[in-house]
Amino acid sequence: MSAWKVSATVPAAAAARFDAALAEALVDDTLIVSTVEVSRDGPWRSDVFGSSDGGEGPDADLRARITAAFVAAARIAGIATLTPTFELLPDTDWVAENQRSFQPFAVGPFWVHPSHDRGQPAADAVTLCIDAGLAFGTGTHATTRGCLEVIGRLDPRKTRRAIDVGCGSGILAIAMGKLWRRPLLGSDNDPEAVAVARDNAALNGAADLCTFHVAEGLAAPVLAAAAPYDLIVANILAQPLIDLAPSFAAAAAPGATLVLAGLLAEQEDEVVAGYAPYGFAVVDRVVHETGGAQWPTLALRRPL
Repeated sequence: MSAWKVSATVPAAAAARFDAALAEALVDDTLIVSTVEVSRDGPWRSDVFGSSDGGEGPDADLRARITAAFVAAARIAGIATLTPTFELLPDTDWVAENQRSFQPFAVGPFWVHPSHDRGQPAADAVTLCIDAGLAFGTGTHATTRGCLEVIGRLDPRKTRRAIDVGCGSGILAIAMGKLWRRPLLGSDNDPEAVAVARDNAALNGAADLCTFHVAEGLAAPVLAAAAPYDLIVANILAQPLIDLAPSFAAAAAPGATLVLAGLLAEQEDEVVAGYAPYGFAVVDRVVHETGGAQWPTLALRRPL
């Protein structure tokens, strides 16, 4: 198994939009997309990480899809077409490297930490043990932090039937289950993410509270049967959030809350507009920064 990286340099002003577009274009390829600042106020570097059998990097089909994704992302970001470079990486345990850089931190009522470093949580903190792995969601990204912060401010009396859509590592479902001590559902279209979420629930003593299913959004009989929901949480991407508005609205109880994240600040109005026809309006909002971009987390609610 060989690890490889595909990179291109992106102007700073376009980096956030380019990163979001690239991640959305490659969402079905289970690759890791990241953007890092090359120099202060200078360009950013957009990287795609993956692994392949043998030592030749991505095969021709995947290489073509990645190249096309860079071209499409450049077009969406309004910059000149980029030619990415392909590079084989040294034989390094990149997950272990990421774990070593992951430090415990507090957000809202939660204390998030890796298994190798519990840190010093407050006595009343709800602890979440999440290791870096193959599924998104250690809590360090602005979108996950925003969701945890908003979740911590919700009225538990109004969240009795809740689901985390696009659960990734399961951190949000586990957080809600431990905070409110009640059963939570989670779904993800990636079977590997669902397996990671189940492992993380067990690691956090929440296996009896959190049940995860492989599904596109809410499109599974077991999830439909559990509706209507008082709370739907979705930390994904802007366009999928808009596409899911009809199914979320149909599955939401009167007075339900939606916590939506994964959108950039410039995409916020479009996402809010996608839910307005169903009676949802913003009732809470937090913004965190990651990678030089502003990422709002929105709580929307419709009347009883």
